[in-house]
Amino acid sequence: MKKDTTDKWDLSPIYSSIDDPKIENDLKKAVADAAAFSRAYKGKIAVGPDVSTLAAALRDYEELQRLALVPYHYAYLLFAGNSEDESHKALLARAREILTAVTEETLFFELELLQLDDETFNRLLADDDVAPYRHYLDNIRANAPYALAEEVEQVIKRKDLSGKEAFVSLFDEATSSFRFRFRMPGEEETREVAGEELLSLLYHTDRSVREEAFSTFLNKHAENSTVLVNCFNNILLDHGREAELRNYPDLMTPTHLGSETEPQMVEQMMQVTEENYGLAQRYFRLKKRLLGYDRLKNSDLYAPINANPRTFEYDEAKELVQQSFAAFSPELADRAAAIMNDGYTDVYPRPGKSGGAFCMGILPEWSPYVMLNFTGNLRDVSTLAHELGHAVHYSLSGRQNLFHYHAPLPMAETASVFGEMLLTRMLLEKESDRQLKIALLCSKIEDIIATTFRQNVLTRFELAAHRMRGERLLSADDYCQLWWQENAKLFGDDVEMIEPYRWGWSYISHFIHARFYCYSYVFGELLVLALYQKYLLEGEAFKQKYLELLASGGSDRPQTLLEPLGIDLGDANFWQSGYDFVESMLSNLEELIAAEG
Repeated sequence: MKKDTTDKWDLSPIYSSIDDPKIENDLKKAVADAAAFSRAYKGKIAVGPDVSTLAAALRDYEELQRLALVPYHYAYLLFAGNSEDESHKALLARAREILTAVTEETLFFELELLQLDDETFNRLLADDDVAPYRHYLDNIRANAPYALAEEVEQVIKRKDLSGKEAFVSLFDEATSSFRFRFRMPGEEETREVAGEELLSLLYHTDRSVREEAFSTFLNKHAENSTVLVNCFNNILLDHGREAELRNYPDLMTPTHLGSETEPQMVEQMMQVTEENYGLAQRYFRLKKRLLGYDRLKNSDLYAPINANPRTFEYDEAKELVQQSFAAFSPELADRAAAIMNDGYTDVYPRPGKSGGAFCMGILPEWSPYVMLNFTGNLRDVSTLAHELGHAVHYSLSGRQNLFHYHAPLPMAETASVFGEMLLTRMLLEKESDRQLKIALLCSKIEDIIATTFRQNVLTRFELAAHRMRGERLLSADDYCQLWWQENAKLFGDDVEMIEPYRWGWSYISHFIHARFYCYSYVFGELLVLALYQKYLLEGEAFKQKYLELLASGGSDRPQTLLEPLGIDLGDANFWQSGYDFVESMLSNLEELIAAEG
């Protein structure tokens, strides 16, 4: 694949290099400013400050967060780009320590806000100088029943650095260091390849290549089970112990609080998803028929329908995404182009680089950074649309303050998945060949299965593992059995799981980085399917409402943000409507297959 010279991040807008003295100056200033903040406001918030004091404290607190976060995000981007560089590891550890120290020093602020009585709190919130921070303050108040004494909170933060955060770092470094020996298709000798290169072979035309690549990837994780199981056991134990300390009613409560979602709504969404597992199984039967197999293995799920699947150069992928965004909104396309062309995207896989893809928004007024592992298949093009969706979401929400910059967790996937839908629609409309239309439709249905049904499986597995970990230490076999059982519910009798897939749980980084994050993908996908249907019905009238939704960032609860678009998250029919759309896609696919004969 042809690679250009602008395929890596330019991090110089943040710092000139890892040796930039401004990094250490900022870290030291963050510590000093945190101490000054404590001297200025500690003890003055809980007693009921005047409006000017609280407004000044909020502005100072926001500025302090900005100062501490920038070196940390810079270090994280360096580490993601090359986790084998010792200087990157050292800077990330140093920045994380400073961020923890700043958090400890300023813990009192949010804790004292929790101590205000409702009358005082509401009086302060009504003032124009405080109002811009309203939703942030409301979220703090939502945590009031679970807050601990300041000294206890400080101990937790301090211990996290050598506790769960250490295991997070161990997992990241261990998995990033994995080297795989594999004979790539068309090559005579085995060579060292990155994990992402192996996973990209799940889209290869040769069935044996797919299974061998996936098995090689999974077996490497099995070989390192001691480290991985220890990471999982300790992170799960930490979560359970903190849930007990805070008296959370449920293990998922902190995620619900962070997501600003109601537990009954999430459970309803997951139940509706499980009731529709039959749609996935219906697709698996179609896929088996299209491939001409007697039995479909899970290493075949992403097999290309065409014997010669199309590949894409990165420049071609950029142009396709740009066109699909422009057809919806020129503003969307312009913002995406700036991310792709101005040094904010790291494109290709390489040894030491983190796997997967992500988009990182650092400060509201800055352009976000996108990481890809582009290998040229159709799904890589879709991933580009996905991550650029995130990027334009950050770009549009840049009018918010730092506390409202990030969308609520389940809505963080809204723009990304919508971006994928725009790309798919354009590709389907442009394509005249029926076989290629079938392949495109299959690809999109597979994406939806991966972001709804599969993520539901991941969430059920995670919850089962956490509950079992609360009872005893889990073995590798415990995790493998739980994983197998939950996946079997989705695959039914239609998909045979290859034996190494027992270890499929061990490489899911969300289990390590963010508890119960995966249900947000289900939420995001079903929400986008509903929004997309509204777009098809309303046309131009929908577009401005959608852009306003993105620009709102995290300035209110999901339900409130969605009300102008006529969406009720408490209605089970809303969730079912997403699967009804999937059913219509399946019917369309079946018609195309029948016409093909």
